[in-house]
Amino acid sequence: MQKFILNFSFMLFFVSAFVYSQQDSSRFYKLSDVVVTATKTNTSSLEIASSITVIDSAEISAKSYNNISDLLESQYSVSITKQGGAGSLTNVFLRGGSPGQTLVLLDGIEMNIPSDPSNSFDFANLPVDNIERIEILRGPQSTLYGSDALSGVINIITKSGKGKPKFFFSTEGGSFNTYKAQAGINGSYSRFNYSSTFSRFKTNGFSAADEKLGNTEKDGSSEYNASAKLSYSFSPQIKQTISGRFVKGTTNLDQFGGSFGDDSTYIYNLEETAVKSTTELKLFNGSWNQSFGISYLRNIRNYHYDVTVNNPSSSRSNYDGRKFKLEWQNIIKVNENNKLSFGAETENEKVISEFLSFSSAFNSASQFPEKNIRTSGFYLQDQLSYKNRFFSTVGIRLDDHEKFGSAFTFRIAPAFLIWETGTKLKATYGTGFKAPSLFYLYDSFSGNENLQPEHSRGWDAGVEQYISSSTVIGVTYFYNLFKDLIGFDAAFKAINTDKAVSKGIEFYLKTELPYGIKLNINYTYNNTIDKSKNSNNEDKNLLRRPENKASININYIYNNKLNTNLEGTYVGTRDDLDFSKFPAETVRLKSYFLINLSVSYKIVSHFTVFGRIENLSDEDYQDVLGFGTAGRSAYAGIKLNF
Repeated sequence: MQKFILNFSFMLFFVSAFVYSQQDSSRFYKLSDVVVTATKTNTSSLEIASSITVIDSAEISAKSYNNISDLLESQYSVSITKQGGAGSLTNVFLRGGSPGQTLVLLDGIEMNIPSDPSNSFDFANLPVDNIERIEILRGPQSTLYGSDALSGVINIITKSGKGKPKFFFSTEGGSFNTYKAQAGINGSYSRFNYSSTFSRFKTNGFSAADEKLGNTEKDGSSEYNASAKLSYSFSPQIKQTISGRFVKGTTNLDQFGGSFGDDSTYIYNLEETAVKSTTELKLFNGSWNQSFGISYLRNIRNYHYDVTVNNPSSSRSNYDGRKFKLEWQNIIKVNENNKLSFGAETENEKVISEFLSFSSAFNSASQFPEKNIRTSGFYLQDQLSYKNRFFSTVGIRLDDHEKFGSAFTFRIAPAFLIWETGTKLKATYGTGFKAPSLFYLYDSFSGNENLQPEHSRGWDAGVEQYISSSTVIGVTYFYNLFKDLIGFDAAFKAINTDKAVSKGIEFYLKTELPYGIKLNINYTYNNTIDKSKNSNNEDKNLLRRPENKASININYIYNNKLNTNLEGTYVGTRDDLDFSKFPAETVRLKSYFLINLSVSYKIVSHFTVFGRIENLSDEDYQDVLGFGTAGRSAYAGIKLNF
């Protein structure tokens, strides 16, 4: 299958390039966005060699999803796994890397959880509330972003207020006794801009342990979310911005999936606070821009379960992770063709946790006393252009970690535009590192203070063909090598032992058809192989990564009132582990195809009704072995704007 699609993609590209090569070049390149994540500067996507995707506010509104992970599901080289319904652990795999190898940013705040063993981010409680756009940057990105960016960066940017005050209120309800209410305000007054939302979500849910295995207990979830961004311009040269997010939620879980049955007492509580203050200075008529940032993240997670028929023990566990970061960035416009960026950062992570277990046979306690670690880094980047055809970004970075010492990373990303044919040739090569978590360093049972960072080396090369002002086709080949990955020895001690390779093809097509129809198609072939020497998994596929994944999205707008969005996503077979057997056995999860339909209609300028059907064909599937997924489900609501 992948060979057919690859051959078809290249054939389509070259035929299109030939047919349209004599067209007026002014028809090309109008699909470009201004992106920030790739270079930490406002740069046209035409000048960017990186594989980057932008999910804008129009797409977010058209799909009317609740969670950001639902928006990511249909993007190329992105795979999602959920261990149950709303509020359950939700992981993102980018270009075959593990969840902890993708850095997640929210308005510049690093959201990866310090108290998680792999420093991964759980998307379960991240709604689309107040989100303006999402940028997905693929490939090693440590040169600008330091640790955790081995396979890429997902940058989530919230809305900035402008214009007269605008209020909105929306509410929706539907399957599984689900409801959501949301209210917000945004606007500006003189030099002051503001945007904020507050939402309440609750659902009775379905069994996290798959119902097909005889599980009947519903695992519900509820949460409160608040988000705000405030900015004030003291003068044209000085601007202060404060953004923040708070979430508090409770979710019922099942511990090990359907093979171990329901657990009606397993409860997960989350409280998370993220805030950042940024001061921007424009000097020498905008030729030298500086920014000073201070950010703080605190993630508190509590888990507990009691004795049940299926479980003769009980436990209590608490995890408190904090991250404090200082940033200083400089952007100097040397001339029209040269932009120099450099900056310094220092970050402190702190973790406190405990685990208590009780049973009729014995009790145990595992304490993780307060531990903290500091990482500081300096980076330098140069963006060059030549005759508006050749663009290049070159960067280096040096980080210093309190335990393992220094880490050096670099990145090169050239792009070449052939205006006459509407063609862009691009390539990147870079390195990345991931510092060992506090858990891996200091855990009383598995910790190892001599751990070294994980490393990645990756490159990609591709072509983008702009066929018209509304049509672009892109094909990219990528290769990532992950080494010094943290695994465990025979005594379950953390060591740098594992190695993996991820390589494949990304293809996408974006076009606008007659009658207000927009069409997006993408396909990913991703071959991931465990290369850990002398391990039981050597030369096996990495778990939960599909080799083939494809998506099609059709959006139709009629008379600026009716908006219809139809999305289909195919996820191919992938490997998982069956922990009901000892030793755990590898199993193959079947492929599936999900169809989601969203519709909204603006009755009057201030009143909109909307609805969506998820899993329209009632597909029976599993993201993770033993865990349930939602069948066909429907939701409807209203939105008022003032």
